[in-house]
Amino acid sequence: MNRLFRRDFLKETDFTPAELMYLINLAARLKAAKKARREPKLLKGLNIALLFEKDSTRTRCSFEVAAHDQGAHVTYLGASGSQIGKKESMADTARVLNGFFDGIEYRGFGQEIVEKLAQYADVPVWNGLTNEWHPTQLLADMLTMRECTGRPLKGLTMAYLGDARYNMGNSLMTGCAMLGVNFRCVAPKALWTSDEVYTQALSYAAESGATVLRTEDVAQGVEGCDFLYSDVWVSMGEPDEVWKERIKLLTPYRVTKEVMEMTGNSECRFLHCLPAFHNRETTIGEKIYQQYGIDCMEVNDDVFESSYNAAFLEAENRMHTIKAVMVATLAEKNIDKALKKKGF
Repeated sequence: MNRLFRRDFLKETDFTPAELMYLINLAARLKAAKKARREPKLLKGLNIALLFEKDSTRTRCSFEVAAHDQGAHVTYLGASGSQIGKKESMADTARVLNGFFDGIEYRGFGQEIVEKLAQYADVPVWNGLTNEWHPTQLLADMLTMRECTGRPLKGLTMAYLGDARYNMGNSLMTGCAMLGVNFRCVAPKALWTSDEVYTQALSYAAESGATVLRTEDVAQGVEGCDFLYSDVWVSMGEPDEVWKERIKLLTPYRVTKEVMEMTGNSECRFLHCLPAFHNRETTIGEKIYQQYGIDCMEVNDDVFESSYNAAFLEAENRMHTIKAVMVATLAEKNIDKALKKKGF
């Protein structure tokens, strides 16, 4: 039996560090097989539901393309395409979908929602993003870091600059600590990753040999880093009123060429889960310029439109790592044997 067969993936700590590494390694093998057009179809005839209460480009495309590559079928249910939360509870929705589908993805708001979905569904449930955790993004980040450096993850160093209180700050701090990656939360103290997540990360770091740091000092936080990571300053679902305060707090933490050079590492790369506000070429970007007079937010074009930027490789790797999660939790055939048969 495959080691993760019929398991949920709701947050990083659902799996052990060894199981996370298994998923990353599986994603690399599946990626190579896809590039060579010799990918074994391990999910033929299966049906997958995609529940989206928050819009997405990368998560939706990743699940849909990955499922089609593997021979599975998907049904997309957007915020206005189902009765979830309006006429039907998540518990009832889970029991309905359980009769139709072999796996369910959820992207939305509170972690308690996806936990409820998993509680009442007998099929694997995967977290495509909640307010608190973003585990499939973490896997893509780790695969990208390994590909960019050609080195094992253990011993690499990442700094996250920005509002670290939510899903990316939590997932990166925890996931890095689990996998031996040194992690720095670089942010105003008011926007640090919570004490609860920090304490948990320190516990994992003690086992993996990683270091975990929270600091307000940009120079201290980025020194010697292999990767600088940023994310949007205002998350989906937050009110517009927070923009003014967030811009004031986080402008000193914008990733610029000068900040990249502070690392002292010419090979340092920039990561971002996207979308990124690096210019005025979006409705929100132009609105922020008109209101606050800034033409970029978390990163500027000197970094984003340069060789520093690995965010588009990272975006592609969402699909490969999501495919690994679905294959590992749904495939009944021996995955290793199927890949070796194809030369991978």
